[in-house]
Amino acid sequence: MREAFSGLTVRGRAFLAAGVTAIVCAVLLGQTALTRVGVLVVALPVATALVVGRSRYRLALVRTVTPQLVTAGQPARVNLALTNEGRTPSGVLLLEDHVPYVLGTRPRFVLDGIGHGWRRQVTYQVRSDVRGRFEIGPMTVRVGDAFGLVELGRAFRMTVPLIVTPRTVPLPAIPLGGGWTGSGDNRPRAFATGSAEDVTVRDYRQGDDLRRVHWRSSARTGELMVRREEQPWQSRATVLVDNRLTAHRGQGIASSLEAAVSAAASIAVHLSQRGYMVRLVTASGESEGGHDTGQWHLRDADLNVRPLLEALATVQLDNRDRIDTSWLGEHAHGLTVAVLGSVGQGDAPALRQVVHHTATALAVALDVDLWTASSAAPPAGAPGGGAAFLARSGWRAVALRPRDRLETAWEELGRTGARVAAGGVRGAHGAAPGPSGPDETLGGPAAAWAGAAR
Repeated sequence: MREAFSGLTVRGRAFLAAGVTAIVCAVLLGQTALTRVGVLVVALPVATALVVGRSRYRLALVRTVTPQLVTAGQPARVNLALTNEGRTPSGVLLLEDHVPYVLGTRPRFVLDGIGHGWRRQVTYQVRSDVRGRFEIGPMTVRVGDAFGLVELGRAFRMTVPLIVTPRTVPLPAIPLGGGWTGSGDNRPRAFATGSAEDVTVRDYRQGDDLRRVHWRSSARTGELMVRREEQPWQSRATVLVDNRLTAHRGQGIASSLEAAVSAAASIAVHLSQRGYMVRLVTASGESEGGHDTGQWHLRDADLNVRPLLEALATVQLDNRDRIDTSWLGEHAHGLTVAVLGSVGQGDAPALRQVVHHTATALAVALDVDLWTASSAAPPAGAPGGGAAFLARSGWRAVALRPRDRLETAWEELGRTGARVAAGGVRGAHGAAPGPSGPDETLGGPAAAWAGAAR
């Protein structure tokens, strides 16, 4: 009851004050009729508080968000299913769902006619232009009377996450390397022929075809051994996102970091659809979203894309000054695609280390200085400083400016690889001299790999 009286609204308190005033004035003036009016005015909010406070209601809420993973700019629908499991009516419900401000205004609903077994569903839409992970809820419920004199507040604890992923664009197919096969295709490797040392075998199992028995291994071990007919080679790719604070310019959705994350998301989706096992690392050397850097995502594109996009949705700026390369480990890697911001001489050792540990190193270098004054169009054909620096470090790099299309830059990256490969093949056959100057550094390891692939 104390809670019920504390839940008196402004109207209820005004009624109570007016009734008490009327009673006092009636006693002082000796007006019996005015006393009855004052008692009636006081009794109305008191009786309402008693009724609302003694009501036994049990509200159940089920909140669903469809879909829970959306791209920035796309809406999601929130469905609220409310049920009253109490035995007595609960009056009027005032509902307010708490949502982050980037998803829009807080939705409010007024529901009446609530009784035992009452059920109601309400829906509303949320939309965000900012990527991230957001919690929808908890729901605040205020139970009031029909006169608006008393309101009692309740709150559900349940929340539902909504993940807003960065925008992606489809990318054209370009020549890529870096799988254990040296191509983007995951092809089975047959072991039908070859010596015992060249064949992968296993113990014979009931039901195995006797034509698969490898007799040399069986004679050596004394037990039947059968061939593994095929063993898939896995094409692997690492997507590196430079999220250092010192490497980016601008704020909000118009910053160079958001452009880098969007580019990384498009590249990760493209590589996954090409059959690569993809992992995501940042400048801190750790995989985002709680994924282990040593664990590669599944090759299935449908299973691979979701965790990658979820991880990219939560990438934030990092205060470190250098790119951590601890994720490289001691083993060589296939393909590395880096989306970099501002790079300088201090980053050269880390960038060269990545080149030495990968078969193919590709980079999309953002010309971040233009993000501070994106209204000023760069001169046509102006080379990006970061791309030129990366080329001297052995990367196949292309510059990306605020008004550039990622698809065009990706195609240019493929043409750069074709020129490097052609130069490496001509140099190997003596038909044409190799490139000189900075292009020589660019064409070195990549051209040698391309020539071997051909």
